[in-house]
This record gives sequence, structure tokens and C-alpha cells, in this order.
Amino acid sequence: MGKNKKQWRDLPPAARGIIAVGGTADLVLRAWAIVDLIKRPQDQIRGSKAVWAVALAVVNSAGAVPIAYLTWARQLQD
Repeated sequence: MGKNKKQWRDLPPAARGIIAVGGTADLVLRAWAIVDLIKRPQDQIRGSKAVWAVALAVVNSAGAVPIAYLTWARQLQD
């Protein structure tokens, strides 16, 4: 670890708040997407449920993967 790497305690309160809000938003989006993925039948999802599950569980995307799933992959019924 380099000497220039900041620790959590070294960050200003505003930066800590932004990181905390972003992390919470990502967690909520992931949970929503995973629950939806579990409940939704395969024929209502673009792509493989297994691939989406791995991506949602493993890929650190700052909310991009859950948003992609929720906006593009789900085929909503009318």
C-alpha cells in the first residue's frame, strides 16, 4: 500500500456521505433486481437468468448492472 492512499477517516465528511449514499443506492438496486430476477420467468427476461444472476452478484458496477437489468433485460407484460 502506498503512502498516498487515503483512509476512511482521512476523507472529508461530504465525501464520506457521498460514498455512503452511493453504496446504499447500489445495494438497494441490486436487491431489487435480484428479487425480480428470482420471481420473473425466463421467458420474460432478455438473456440468461444465470448470467444476470452472476453479474448482479459479482460485478462491481456502481449500479450500472442493476439499472441495465431493470430497464433493458426485463420484458414487462402489458
